[in-house]
Amino acid sequence: MAVSRSTRAGGEQVDAFMQASTHPLKPVMEGVRALVLGIDPAIGEDIKWNAPSFYLREHFATLQLRDPAQVQVILHLGAKQRAGVAVHVDDPTGLLTWLGPQRASVCFADDLQLQAGRPALAATLRQWLGPR
Repeated sequence: MAVSRSTRAGGEQVDAFMQASTHPLKPVMEGVRALVLGIDPAIGEDIKWNAPSFYLREHFATLQLRDPAQVQVILHLGAKQRAGVAVHVDDPTGLLTWLGPQRASVCFADDLQLQAGRPALAATLRQWLGPR
């Protein structure tokens, strides 16, 4: 499921990254990318922290690809911690692993896990982004 956002800022850079990727879970990477970009047409993407990263007003999600056995989606509020700010997201399915008050992760080990988690991840992303 290839996705191209090359008409948007950063899309060509991410297209090239994805084409060159040899990650064994590349189809999962592509599926996550498609899901995130489908949340809102204003979402942009680029390569940040050596991986695809997504932004609206600022960066909010970055793929972490160091582990060949999984694709990890890190949800965050940008590179710097914000004093006194915490994210509140309903997570009835237990999809999120909280890494701190402003960061959480979601891991997918295969396409079946991604397909099963799509509705919950989409709902989580909409909450994470808040009112637009």
